[in-house]
Amino acid sequence: MPESTLSTDPFTLDVSSWLNSAPISIESLRGRVVVIEAFQMLCPGCISHGLPLAQRIHRTFDRDEVVVLGLHTVFEHHAVMGCDALEVFLSEYRIEFPVAIDRPIPGQAIPATMQRYGLRGTPSMLIIDRDGYLRDIAFGTVDELALGAYLGRLLAEPAAELVRAPAESVASDSAFCDIGGNCT
Repeated sequence: MPESTLSTDPFTLDVSSWLNSAPISIESLRGRVVVIEAFQMLCPGCISHGLPLAQRIHRTFDRDEVVVLGLHTVFEHHAVMGCDALEVFLSEYRIEFPVAIDRPIPGQAIPATMQRYGLRGTPSMLIIDRDGYLRDIAFGTVDELALGAYLGRLLAEPAAELVRAPAESVASDSAFCDIGGNCT
């Protein structure tokens, strides 16, 4: 898992459309922690781990505190994972939280948001703090206990009062634990 980061630029999604919701901007979610589950329909880890965890977060936390979004980010099997198939998939798996479709880039396999944030694959979980900044990216299975503790810490932070610093200085300035439970 990559080291936790505290981004100096607000997080943005570069998507082509939304399902289960009207379009959403991260800016409109300021004041809440945002959990984004990046997935593909044909990804076994997404179906067995990533999406079920995202659904539990969506059902467990107050939506005024934590918002869950899906990001369907297709980097393989493009022809079979279109919008119609995704709508059926979301219905079959009873996924009710908003799902964005990562914007494909003509001539490239890796879509826009996945490329911008260097996602290694799916499932990936991105955590955005109350001020709209990317705080962590986890690739693969996420430990639920560590994630709950991490979300609790982010919820305890006051919004708009955090001091922003480059990611490399955060790790060296203080003890910090990421959603994988790794502490520096």
